[in-house]
Amino acid sequence: MDIVISDERFRKAAAEGMDAFLALITDAYLDALGGELTAGNMSRLNGWQHVLMSYRYFQQEVMEGGFCQLIQNGLGPYIFDNPFAKVMREVGLHDFSKMLYKAKRVYDENKQELTRERTDDEFMAMYEHFPQFDDLEDWFIENEEDITAHIAHYVDEHLDDFLHDRSRKKGE
Repeated sequence: MDIVISDERFRKAAAEGMDAFLALITDAYLDALGGELTAGNMSRLNGWQHVLMSYRYFQQEVMEGGFCQLIQNGLGPYIFDNPFAKVMREVGLHDFSKMLYKAKRVYDENKQELTRERTDDEFMAMYEHFPQFDDLEDWFIENEEDITAHIAHYVDEHLDDFLHDRSRKKGE
C-alpha cells in the first residue's frame, strides 16, 4: 500500500520528535485501512509497514500495561508469531530482539493460559501469575527511548520501504 504524506507534515512531525514522526506514518497506515488493522485488510501492508505497526502496538501496550495487556488485547500473535524480533535484530537492535525472544518463549510456553478470556479481577491477577514478564517490561521501559530513536532513524533512512508497496511488479 502506497502512503502519501506531505513534506510539510513530515517537517512538523520531525520537529515534534521521534514519537510524532513514527505516529504520523502509522496513523497514515490506519487511515488508509479505514481506522484499524484487521485480518481482512492486513494484506494491504507490506512487510516493513507491518514491522512499524508491530512496534507501535508493542510500545503502546507494554508502556501502558505490560505484556499481559498486550496479549489480552489480542496482539500476541501479531508480535510473537511474526518475524518482528528477527527484523529488530537485523536493523541493529540486538538487545531488544533478545528481549522479544525471551518474551516469546514465555508466551509460547503459556499461550493457552495467557490468551484465555478473563474477568477484570482475573486480568489483574495475571501480573502476579506471570512474573517472568517483570524484568522484560522493566528493561523495555528503561530502553524505550533509545529503541524508538533507533527505529525512527532507521525509518527516516529507509522511508521508501515504509511508504511504498515494493511487492508489486512495475507496470501493475
